[in-house]
Amino acid sequence: MACRILFILINFKKTYTIFGGKVLVFLKSTISNLVGRDLITTQEWTVEELRATLETAKELKRMYYYLGPSRMPDYLKKKVFIMLFYAPSTRTRSAFETAMVLLGGHAQYVEARMTRMGEGEALKDIAKMYEIFGDAVGIRILDKAIDYKYGEGHRVIREVAKHAKVPVINMADDQEHPTQALGDIMTMEEKLGNVKGKKFVIMWGYAPVIRGYSSIHADILIATRFGMDVVVAHPPGFELPEKYVEWAKQNARESGGSIEFVNDYRQALEGAHVVFPRSWCSRKLAELGESRFGKEELRIYQKYRDWRLKVEDLDLMDKHGIITHVLPVLRDYEADDEVMDSSRSVIYEQAENNLFAKATVLLLTMGGLV
Repeated sequence: MACRILFILINFKKTYTIFGGKVLVFLKSTISNLVGRDLITTQEWTVEELRATLETAKELKRMYYYLGPSRMPDYLKKKVFIMLFYAPSTRTRSAFETAMVLLGGHAQYVEARMTRMGEGEALKDIAKMYEIFGDAVGIRILDKAIDYKYGEGHRVIREVAKHAKVPVINMADDQEHPTQALGDIMTMEEKLGNVKGKKFVIMWGYAPVIRGYSSIHADILIATRFGMDVVVAHPPGFELPEKYVEWAKQNARESGGSIEFVNDYRQALEGAHVVFPRSWCSRKLAELGESRFGKEELRIYQKYRDWRLKVEDLDLMDKHGIITHVLPVLRDYEADDEVMDSSRSVIYEQAENNLFAKATVLLLTMGGLV
């Protein structure tokens, strides 16, 4: 294919993408800053770096559909991404493995139980070994792997990042899922255009199982960075940790967006452009863990069985509003089955965009464009 130049003008700099050859030039100074960087929380990347990541992900997706997977450039040829999983995954593992194949590299899957850490091996030593064997390390540790005790998974990722000299990517911990958030905001932009000023409702939804904060925090942070008006609707007792609330408020002040918390989900849905229905645990459970408070937690959930996104609730939204979910969605609990299969639902497009968001994070942090 003849080399095609796509001119992209975004609000902070004119950028040029050379598409179809081995060279991709895109916000070169910003991209250079991301080589070797960890992605543990989107709060540690600037808005410009996040925007460069999103635009590169969109370009990578266009390239994929134009060239086909077999003709994608080998940006990460001979590079290895080691993925350490403490927690199961339907999408994250497959997306990262597919991403590395598309970019010409290799993803190595390692379950925590397959390592010697259960016999007392120090995280520091594991980090140094993976630094030798791989070019980046991803870690997924959340929920049952840490008895739902808030902060434990995040601590493990920070400890590995402290000792490993290669990039460390958070593939979901008990606090955040940053690559998921990038794919989510990418989907919102595809469907809604400029998301600044758009109303994004994150709604607690009943489920008969316990779920953590990971994707809730991740979406609140990135949405407020990009100027969205975020409304979090939840029953009493399901307030989010103060650190993330304060971060979101700070983001909103800087971006011109807003963040609001309400206890009436139908009120929140009025005029919503995006709705994300998902359960999350109470503050008490996050403090004590599932083993100590799990049974009581599930009894509390029963009080709020009516907190479900129903078909009739869609009439409250903006007429062009969309339904998102990071998956797995607990159908007929968090939301009606008909809602998640409706024309408003973008959950499968969201999953696809997460592939390209993850691929781009690997591409940029592992130095595939420099």
